[in-house]
Amino acid sequence: MEKIVRLFRSFEEADAADVAEDMVTTPEERVAIVFELQARLYPDAAQQGFARIYRLTQRERS
Repeated sequence: MEKIVRLFRSFEEADAADVAEDMVTTPEERVAIVFELQARLYPDAAQQGFARIYRLTQRERS
């Protein structure tokens, strides 16, 4: 993922640029970006696996 710095005159202009960039990004590139960001945040995620979390709650009777 290439780092790019751009300056905008307004938030609306920046949002429009984000939308335009999203329109030209292929689904494969989007998935690759997600995996790259995941690898940066959780470097050992492949070895760690998914956590199994269960929550038991009691419902109130009305």
